[in-house]
Amino acid sequence: MAQPLMAKLRARLRGQDSSARIEVLAPPWVAPVVRRMAEVDEVIEADLRHGALQLGERWRLGRALKKRAYDQAIVLPNTWKSALLPFFARIPVRGGYLGESRFGILNLIYRKKAHPEPMTVHYARLSERPGIEPELPLPFPSLLVDREKTRTTAARFAIAGPYTVLCPGAEYGPAKRWPHFRALASKLDRRIVLLGAAADRKEAEQIPGTNLVGQTTLDEAIDLIAGAAAVVTNDSGLMHVAAATGTPLVALFGSSSPGHTPPLSAAARVVWLKPECSPCFQRVCPLGHFKCMNGLSVERVLEEMKALP
Repeated sequence: MAQPLMAKLRARLRGQDSSARIEVLAPPWVAPVVRRMAEVDEVIEADLRHGALQLGERWRLGRALKKRAYDQAIVLPNTWKSALLPFFARIPVRGGYLGESRFGILNLIYRKKAHPEPMTVHYARLSERPGIEPELPLPFPSLLVDREKTRTTAARFAIAGPYTVLCPGAEYGPAKRWPHFRALASKLDRRIVLLGAAADRKEAEQIPGTNLVGQTTLDEAIDLIAGAAAVVTNDSGLMHVAAATGTPLVALFGSSSPGHTPPLSAAARVVWLKPECSPCFQRVCPLGHFKCMNGLSVERVLEEMKALP
């Protein structure tokens, strides 16, 4: 969702200073995605855990980054602690959304819109000065794909011939997880490969197919998605990966909104019943009926798959 921001920055820098670099500080579990962005010159991994302050580690890393003499930092997370690194690194321009009242540690403050908007626009706004809207339409996210590496990765997992990837998990919670993947798998005549994080294993256990959930690195999962004939996925990180690799996909939405986090690809089809209670953006259905996903039939998903390019 942040790649259009990178593209806007790269286009601007190209006109100002061709030697300028874009470097991204990212946790290890995100770094494989960022390394496939053509706009990024270098990825610096930092194992800063979610929910932990790690003040000493942030101070030491910030002082190490000071030697790189950055001109500007853009902070994407909204947390107070995430803004400490560029502050400790003494980067002169430190921009980001106000978030957790980050006056002082950020000195270029942006205000979040009162109404929900696409996350790509939310991030791309940080490429402009506060109060200036980014020019639309934004470019679609696009990850670099090495077709030879894609074939090698498939061979490593003994996958040959056309295959469909199913992604039955969603880290956010059960309200994003379509409960009929098993029934869908039983109706597909192409080989099935199941992908997801270790936390998704429970959702994948009863689904027929080559179950690689929790058994691949993120880099391998990207390769396998890029080599698939089609992907069926919940609204998840792997949905965005599929869109950014150009793989034909059917994206299933329930409690969340495709207006907020859409799969940005000409080869994507979105299925969203949008009952009166959706989007609620809850982790678990607050009404107990889970109408937004329970009512989404296998037949409807099959129809969408047949319409894929």
